[in-house]
Amino acid sequence: MVSFIVRMKFPTEDRAEIAEALRTLTAASRREAGCVSYIPHQLAEDPDTVVIYEQYRDDAALAAHRDSEHFKTYAVGVLYQKMRDRSLDNLTALA
Repeated sequence: MVSFIVRMKFPTEDRAEIAEALRTLTAASRREAGCVSYIPHQLAEDPDTVVIYEQYRDDAALAAHRDSEHFKTYAVGVLYQKMRDRSLDNLTALA
């Protein structure tokens, strides 16, 4: 299992566009055969920060996600272009 958390900070004026891109990206990602979880969150105390919890069956499933048209269109084409900051935390399951 491959699990991680992505945290991205966006300009306030892009909030509606980011939310729409995330809705589309989430729906398509959840339909991928190797996607276990894809859950975007908005921080309650900072609505311009998005946190996405992602899990994939294995490295090949993650690679397929990153090679998908929806990832290229909405993550690379919208989110990556609009974000001010990004961090990634790789996770290891304890149980």
